[in-house]
Amino acid sequence: MAIKREEVLPQLPHALSALPRVDVGAKRLFDVVVGVVLVVLALPFLAVSAAAVWLGDGGPVIYRQERVGLGQRTFTIWKFRTMIEGADRMEAAYAGANAASGLLFKVADDPRVTPVGRVLRRLSLDELPQLFNVLRGDMSLVGPRPLPVDPRAFDPGAQRRHAALPGITGAWQVKRSVATHYDYDRMIELDLAYLEHWSLRRDFWLLVLTVPAVLLRRAA
Repeated sequence: MAIKREEVLPQLPHALSALPRVDVGAKRLFDVVVGVVLVVLALPFLAVSAAAVWLGDGGPVIYRQERVGLGQRTFTIWKFRTMIEGADRMEAAYAGANAASGLLFKVADDPRVTPVGRVLRRLSLDELPQLFNVLRGDMSLVGPRPLPVDPRAFDPGAQRRHAALPGITGAWQVKRSVATHYDYDRMIELDLAYLEHWSLRRDFWLLVLTVPAVLLRRAA
């Protein structure tokens, strides 16, 4: 008899939505305090990145996209634009070049990415505007990565990852390797394990470990 994928994924007796209110509040306080500090520290990088995108082709600096968040509700995520204008409308044309599995969509050496965008992506600077998503309460610093898909597309196992606010970084970003970079099932497993074993200390270390993880992955 075939085993459904959701039956072998971790159960979530301690999903963030079921945590005591004091723990949820502590995570939110951590996000706000650290988020404000990171925004202040990132101001020079935000300014330089914004100028580079605008000077690159004169197009919009900020890219907005609907993503699936807490409780499978959608929200608008902010990033520095790294692709040519209208890149979303070209996605169907590149469906055959998708290098990812499941609900992920990644095109290796995507020709839609601008020269400036390649630099921003290599250094993960395109993600910096999401700090404002964190301060707004749409996202957390650490959590499952939000995906730009229909909320109804997730199977019951994957839906459990929406028990928490989505994050700028998380277990998948820190632990993934080049070989599993586009592995949807691996991402789901890491996200659910994160929720099962959540703690504020774990959030802190995942945030710290994001820096070497990004640098090592980019070098590879």
